[in-house]
Amino acid sequence: MSRTLLIVDDHAGFRSFARALLEAEGYHVIGEAEDGTSAVAAARALAPDLVLLDVALPDIDGFLVCEQIMQDGQPPPAVILTSSRDISSYRERLGKSKARGFIAKNDLSGTALDALAG
Repeated sequence: MSRTLLIVDDHAGFRSFARALLEAEGYHVIGEAEDGTSAVAAARALAPDLVLLDVALPDIDGFLVCEQIMQDGQPPPAVILTSSRDISSYRERLGKSKARGFIAKNDLSGTALDALAG
């Protein structure tokens, strides 16, 4: 059975790329969001297994979105943060986050996502 996935990124091109890549590797993309507010609503409505979540969003950042998603009463999805920057830019905040991990956008693959999602 494939895992369900919500992709959150403000760049439509990256969402399309991630969808094609991860669907080819067995993930079932059940939704996309372009900002933090939409991401929280989509996570609540769709209850995905995983959320691939960009750190830099136009309204609220991915760390706050992750926190809001994790506060819901239902079992929370695994959240994997992503950015065009490398992990060194976010190491301190990532350590305090409930996200399962971080993948740089240029390192995205189903294998990398599997390794962090558990």
